[in-house]
Amino acid sequence: MTKVAVTDFTFPNLDLESAILEPLGCQLVAGQCKDAASLIELTADADHVITQFAPIDAEVIAAMQRADVIVRYGIGVDNVDLDAARTRGIPVCNVPDYCIEEVSDQTLAFMLGCTRQLSTNHRKVATGDWGLGTPLEQMRTLCDLVVGVAGFGRIGRAVTRRLVAFGCRVQVFDPIVKSNDIESLGAVATDWDALVKSSDVLTLHCPSTDETRGIINRETLSQMPPGAILINVARGDLVNTDALVEALQTGHLSGAALDVFDPEPLPADHPLTQLENVLLSSHIASASVKAARKLRETVAGIVAARVRGERLPNIVNGVDA
Repeated sequence: MTKVAVTDFTFPNLDLESAILEPLGCQLVAGQCKDAASLIELTADADHVITQFAPIDAEVIAAMQRADVIVRYGIGVDNVDLDAARTRGIPVCNVPDYCIEEVSDQTLAFMLGCTRQLSTNHRKVATGDWGLGTPLEQMRTLCDLVVGVAGFGRIGRAVTRRLVAFGCRVQVFDPIVKSNDIESLGAVATDWDALVKSSDVLTLHCPSTDETRGIINRETLSQMPPGAILINVARGDLVNTDALVEALQTGHLSGAALDVFDPEPLPADHPLTQLENVLLSSHIASASVKAARKLRETVAGIVAARVRGERLPNIVNGVDA
């Protein structure tokens, strides 16, 4: 029997994955692992590994005796040590083309929620107080704003298409994308410094890498226009959380909307939960029935391809499979 270790998952069950893999002679062994000891116990003798948020670091990978693929439920792979897996010759695969529309919709919902002060106005009405819940100057119109998009991958492109339809000026920074590709969608290509300094709304759509971690910090926040809004549906560690809290408390930023955090989960008593100019959601921007099904079927399909000896798709760590 081929052992498929599932380190952690947020679905009600693994029936869908089992339906795909058990006919191929696979046995799914699942946990909800959060530390190296439990991960090593589960994956050391696994033939294939599926993971969602568990930290698959060098220690865990070094203990894997038979694993010949690690597949992540998701787009980002920052919870997997890609270099350690590459050294062991283990390909790491992701699912790069799911939840594009869901995350893009969440991004626009966040922008509209912040610019139209939806949460503040809701609270005012809910407490029986009729009228504008915020100073008039805080009620802003998206088409009058400059929106900066950091990252022009699948989600960044989908967000840009939506923003262009709203009529706002959209500027994009992505160091590996040609200007012509950006301009073809009606946006303007720019550099990082210009993006930060001139965006009324800045939305992050880049992966977590050595180059991007902490890219939003005290320096960059201080360079943003007074009253700017920050949106992050990408990765929590792109933003220095303490610096963000300071910028919101002082009023330099008028608002922020976050689906991802550093730390994550966000502690219930964290300062971000106490600020009225912040919208929060619990890493759910990708959520929909359609997206979850595609994610799970694709992950199980990648493992199935490995079992059948077929070429693997979506390898992100350069291991030739």
